[in-house]
Amino acid sequence: MSSSAEAVNTAALSSEGKTEKNWSMISLIVGLVGLGVAILGLVLGYGEEGTSRAWTGYLIGFAFWISILVGALMFIMISYAFDAGWSIIIRRQLEHLLSALPWMALIFTPLILAPWVMGNPGILWKWMNPEYVLSSGITVGEDPIFLWKEPWLNMPFMTTRTYFYFGVFIAFATILRRLSFGMDKDGDPSRYVKARYTSGVGIILVGLCASFAAFDWFMSLEFHWFSTMYGVWFFAAAMRATFAFTIILCFFLASRGYLKGIYNQAHRYDLGCLSLAFTVFWAYISFSQMFLIYQASIPEETFWYSIRLFGKDGSYNDWWYVSMSLIFLHFFVPFLFLLFYSTKISIPKLVGVSVWILLFHLLDIYYNILPAKGSQKADGTYDVVPFTIQIWDIAALIGIGGIVVWAFINSSKKTKPIPIKDPRILDSIHHHE
Repeated sequence: MSSSAEAVNTAALSSEGKTEKNWSMISLIVGLVGLGVAILGLVLGYGEEGTSRAWTGYLIGFAFWISILVGALMFIMISYAFDAGWSIIIRRQLEHLLSALPWMALIFTPLILAPWVMGNPGILWKWMNPEYVLSSGITVGEDPIFLWKEPWLNMPFMTTRTYFYFGVFIAFATILRRLSFGMDKDGDPSRYVKARYTSGVGIILVGLCASFAAFDWFMSLEFHWFSTMYGVWFFAAAMRATFAFTIILCFFLASRGYLKGIYNQAHRYDLGCLSLAFTVFWAYISFSQMFLIYQASIPEETFWYSIRLFGKDGSYNDWWYVSMSLIFLHFFVPFLFLLFYSTKISIPKLVGVSVWILLFHLLDIYYNILPAKGSQKADGTYDVVPFTIQIWDIAALIGIGGIVVWAFINSSKKTKPIPIKDPRILDSIHHHE
């Protein structure tokens, strides 16, 4: 190990102490209280007709955090695949973040297992209840579209797939964490080579699992609708959220934690460039999906956008304003700011844009999950779930976030702050534009 890396590591370790333990306990308490309130909402919403708002809010909170964790796993594997030296100190922070994945599997369990034991199995995914009355007036069990999709959309297969996805996420996260942390002890460069090969396979498997998870967990909420681009949308949104979260995380660790003096302007610039790239990619995928569906004008596809634009009387509904905000505020504002070099190197500007992206990423999740057609009314019309933010959403978001932060802090206390024996650690420490 070089004296330069040893000096950096010693300086980093000196910043760790009692404060970190306090934050760990605070995060755990916040997480448990938030989850407790969110789960209370699941219990209270048990007997509701149709889709319970509390259950949807729980899924929204889960979707926000799982997107960041899956994006972090993909970024780590992409960094290994491209042998990126600049991101090594950042990669270590995301490795700590991945320790939350097993807890995410546990957090998701009430949503996927409750339908097996409850009287209203379609409380979240309507296709799980064959007696649920659709807006067309027929039940799910009589619906011809569902009958064609039933070999895929059935509870046993859905449950099996869900835990297979988590198994893949956790397996690759565990392997990469062990290889990286093991290198801190013995400095064996073969571990780095194994991590690169593992990442080459993992990019494909994790990418496929993330796409199919998006189909199962989010797209099937309206099982009539389908889009082959939906998995790519989730990947683009997840990566974009991950870069925004990473910028904020590294800012705190550099200003008050163990990355002080290590995380520099060049790292901020590269993260800003990647954030700009995925801002454009997200916009391209989102627009292409909408454009192709409207161009084809197939009712089984266009209704998904129609209920997000118009009310039953033909006027704009709440979701029209959300749609416009995603275009102008989630794309154009970050895009225009991130075009400038000064934004990508300025801490206040870059952190501000990152917070902005995360807020509108959450709004994008609302847009994709919350709207749903209710049962048909006596006059032949149906209602669309309006845009609202409820206490259950906030509780799930804060509760799951508290568990993620708690897992991150606990992991960071068990190993080196940066991978000091990584073959290219000095490339990352001395990274410059």
